[in-house]
Amino acid sequence: MMTHPQPKQRIAELRKLLEQYNYEYHVLDTPTVSDAVYDGLFSELKRLEAEHPELITADSITQRVGNELKGGFAKVQHSSRMLSLNDVFDRAEVEAWVQRMDKLLPGRTHEFFADIKMDGLGCALIYQDGLFTQAITRGDSYIGEDVTNNVRTIANVPLRLRREKGYEHFLVGRTEVRGEIVMLKKDFAKLNAAREKAGEQPFANPRNLAAGTIRQLDPKLVAARPLHFRAYDLLRDDPAEVPTNLFAYETLSALGIVRNKEARVFTSLHDVMQFVDHVGEIRHDLPFNTDGLVIKVNDRQQFRDLGIVGKQPRAAVAYKYAAEQATTIVKDIVISIGRTGAATPVAVFDPVVVAGTTVQHASLHNADEIARLDVRIGDTVVIFKAGDIIPQVESVVKELRPKGAKKFHYEDALAEQYPELQFERQGKDVVYRVKGVSGDLILRRSLEYYASKSALDIDTLGKKNVNALVDAGLVQDVADIYTLKVNDLLQLDRFAEISANKLIDAIQAKRKPPLEKFILGLGIRHVGAQTAIDLANKFESIRALQRATFDELAAVEGVGTVVAESIMAWFADEDNEKLLDKFERLDVRPYYKRKSGKLTGKSFVITGTLQAMGRDMAAEKIRTLGGTFQTSVAKDTTYLVAGGKVGGSKLKKAEMYGTKVISETELLKMIGAA
Repeated sequence: MMTHPQPKQRIAELRKLLEQYNYEYHVLDTPTVSDAVYDGLFSELKRLEAEHPELITADSITQRVGNELKGGFAKVQHSSRMLSLNDVFDRAEVEAWVQRMDKLLPGRTHEFFADIKMDGLGCALIYQDGLFTQAITRGDSYIGEDVTNNVRTIANVPLRLRREKGYEHFLVGRTEVRGEIVMLKKDFAKLNAAREKAGEQPFANPRNLAAGTIRQLDPKLVAARPLHFRAYDLLRDDPAEVPTNLFAYETLSALGIVRNKEARVFTSLHDVMQFVDHVGEIRHDLPFNTDGLVIKVNDRQQFRDLGIVGKQPRAAVAYKYAAEQATTIVKDIVISIGRTGAATPVAVFDPVVVAGTTVQHASLHNADEIARLDVRIGDTVVIFKAGDIIPQVESVVKELRPKGAKKFHYEDALAEQYPELQFERQGKDVVYRVKGVSGDLILRRSLEYYASKSALDIDTLGKKNVNALVDAGLVQDVADIYTLKVNDLLQLDRFAEISANKLIDAIQAKRKPPLEKFILGLGIRHVGAQTAIDLANKFESIRALQRATFDELAAVEGVGTVVAESIMAWFADEDNEKLLDKFERLDVRPYYKRKSGKLTGKSFVITGTLQAMGRDMAAEKIRTLGGTFQTSVAKDTTYLVAGGKVGGSKLKKAEMYGTKVISETELLKMIGAA
């Protein structure tokens, strides 16, 4: 496994790469990564600097207020700063924002104004006595670029404000309209289709194309591209003329300025969050790109009273929907053997939130995909969710690759992780499979193990009946046994009515198995009976075990690195994920009940041969009474049970650790079997 780079080194690498991305985005207008990737790396840098404030320097990108502006246009100072907003990502953060406002303005109720946050180029339009006179880009929020000639070509920007009854005073003096210049998705798709047809490189995304277009020095080129302006604010020299944000929007419409029709006013936070959820469902169908909502206090006097901290107003936040991409560091690459014998590589990485859920492993599919991505242990990778469901590795940020990171050699990894197995790759098959093992054979073994006495102990579901079920095609996976009916079995030669009913009853009786038995029955490599108990005691549900991080797993007594990797690989396998979902649909619900008894807190190791019972039976009785059964003597072993033909090595370890050595007779008294 690869250890994480030192914070000082990682911070330096992140700063250098982010500066390059920033230059490409803001100066060249040719970004090479998505906003989600940039934001993920920027967040990591902020977190590292917060953890190590002694490493913060004045030239860190986190300390910079604005960004360098591209030349070619006159610089213009804004009448008031074009503020940015603090991001929030869930209801709890929105509630905390409201609570902060309540402390500053006690006893004041809030109306909330919410609108969709457009992903475009921020711009201010200046009207003097109703006539369009100037357009200024957001720039560094204090100073922008004069792009009047280019914005004048945008068809939906009125060159003269409409005269509407009740709003005539907005045609006198200075009126400033702030908004976003966007390119609609349908127009972007048409442009790219035409470029591809002409053999030209397609544009990256609508936002960057809109920004790049506005900064063109030739207005004719701007006019040839379908840009749109959508307003979100209205400013007058006398703020009292615009009492609320809702009034601002009504005025914008009256003056002939396009603004979003979806904007709403809410009197409760509950209604705001319902709107957040609604937009989250429809946002991909909107005509423009968005990554969230802007939520403001509707009353603009309250807005001003709440003031500004740094460059963010206290009275507004930007609600961001979960990123569909994220960056993280690959800690290891483990290989999972699926139900067909296919060997699937899995990237294990630091937990990261993608599309609203925390993920910590992703399938790398096969050896060819690893080679195509050139992913290595220690790499920083971009994670995305295919269809918002399955996490996958999209690309490697090779600029952050640690020195000495070795290429992943697939066949060497197979030999290291599965020394007892042989693998082959036949013909054009991209997948390595266990040599000499068919999918049916693995299914038979899985069913036998699931039904075995040490696991779920399903009466009469032994080897012969398992073979009969598989041969007849009645089961395709372990969960299918819970779908069997008596009539299904009566079609087979082996079953009469009594035996069929007996097997069905035995299976149905195990719909609510003890969690530790269920974990064992899944057949996760390296997870034996005691490890299954330890995992059940630690996580208390199968889904909690599924969500456990590598570090949480490795910290469980008796697990360690190898077993933790094996557990993560099992849960990362798509077939196994589907299997767990199927168990739930079939109402197979493992339950957890912490065992306690007179042996609770005591651990046992048995060496030599017992006369009264087999080792497995003794282990089961120890566990039933709350004790722990171990396979080797360790520092925490309470008793070493010495049977016949005792091995000398365990006795030496017991002496070294101060473990008490007892006889078989003493053990039988403890478990009540004497």
